[in-house]
Amino acid sequence: MSVDAALQTLRDYCRSMPPVAAMQVDVASYDGERLRLTAPLSVNVNDKGNAFGGSLTSLMTVTGWGLVTLRLQLAGLKAEVYVADSAIRYLAPLHADLEAQAAFAPGESWEMFLQTLKQRGRARIQVEAQVPLPDGGIATTLTGRFVAIVKR
Repeated sequence: MSVDAALQTLRDYCRSMPPVAAMQVDVASYDGERLRLTAPLSVNVNDKGNAFGGSLTSLMTVTGWGLVTLRLQLAGLKAEVYVADSAIRYLAPLHADLEAQAAFAPGESWEMFLQTLKQRGRARIQVEAQVPLPDGGIATTLTGRFVAIVKR
């Protein structure tokens, strides 16, 4: 599968999940290492006029899930991807549109993940995601383990 086709499939997944569709999540880019998803502040705003914490967490979670899902599609493997656990840090309020970026955590091996998935039918990998501030700081971070289970 080509990168463009895999990105379109990811866009379709995002539109098919009602909570994600309500957030108006869009696939912004993938550079081979990092996936970027966006969502407008206007539908993810809280009572203080900044990004709703639940939307920040959801967008980072979907971006991590999307990264693993995208990479599996590009590898030609069919597996269900789930978030196993995550830790969130809210560092600063965001008064702009949301953008989450996700990449595999340092020290994680995609090749080992694939090998384990092929051998055992399931594997896990740690992902780090963040929502940057327009000025270059960080609004929120997520560290999470994502699990893939081969479709039978």
